[in-house]
Amino acid sequence: MNKSIEFKSIKELYNRVKPALYSKVKELYNLGYKNIHEEDIWNYLVETNWKKKHDLQLCDLINDILFSSNIEINNYVTSKIQNVSNKNNNL
Repeated sequence: MNKSIEFKSIKELYNRVKPALYSKVKELYNLGYKNIHEEDIWNYLVETNWKKKHDLQLCDLINDILFSSNIEINNYVTSKIQNVSNKNNNL
């Protein structure tokens, strides 16, 4: 009964977890984090939590999305915005 789910692309996987990402964005919005989007949460998890992990199951991904730290996500997004701003100022 342990049937494995395989995804043909990262985009297909992203689309599969998008409802969880949307739910997390809604939670963040209700807590006052107005400028965080689904892609931000996805990129945060790809670069931090999932970078060195292998053979993650779909339930692991969903769990990480729903229970990731709101403050750490906000810090990640803020850092990315500051990096882009600094690059633009140096042009």
